[in-house]
Amino acid sequence: MQARRISRELALLSIAQLPNKPEQLQAQTLQDVLLAAIRTLTVEVQDTLETAAAELNRSSERLLSSETRAGSINTSRTMVTEAIELTQTAINRVGAALELPEFIQLANQKEVRSYVMELLTQTQAHRDEVDALINRSMVDWQMHRLARIDQDILRLAVTEICFLGVPHQVAINEAVELAKRYSGEDGHRFLNGVLRRVSEQFNREKSGLEAPST
Repeated sequence: MQARRISRELALLSIAQLPNKPEQLQAQTLQDVLLAAIRTLTVEVQDTLETAAAELNRSSERLLSSETRAGSINTSRTMVTEAIELTQTAINRVGAALELPEFIQLANQKEVRSYVMELLTQTQAHRDEVDALINRSMVDWQMHRLARIDQDILRLAVTEICFLGVPHQVAINEAVELAKRYSGEDGHRFLNGVLRRVSEQFNREKSGLEAPST
């Protein structure tokens, strides 16, 4: 796995757990970032397993009170299926938490820390500008209505596009991969559409700013 890909994943998972001031971020070690990422995954696993357990309890209660009515049995079966899917999601999160240290060990650790710090610092330093651009690019929606993980995926990708000189398609593709791994069902398609509009909006605004000097 490439160092930058690891950096993006670490940035996504740790951003909510680390200081939001750029000067404080610069003082963080790679181990600090890794610990923050694993804490985020741990919280997600706990929340997901609690939701799965609640679904199983609801299913069990419905079966006990249903007198084996077909409708109740079908509903209960659906709940069990959802609980199984949630449990699988939790297992995947545990797997991700276990994989991160190994990925970092195999990668160029200096490069990983350098890019994750740059990405986090620039994202926090330009957060207002980034959020404004995202909101201008959304159709009939507002950024604050998105899940936190989706907001952060967008922020990191837009920061790469606008402030780190990453080719637009590369930033979009990497964001889509993160969304497939961590966002809700079909979330990657929605984020892909938003980021494509961000790219178009950024190019239009950049061209407008540069037009007088050409």
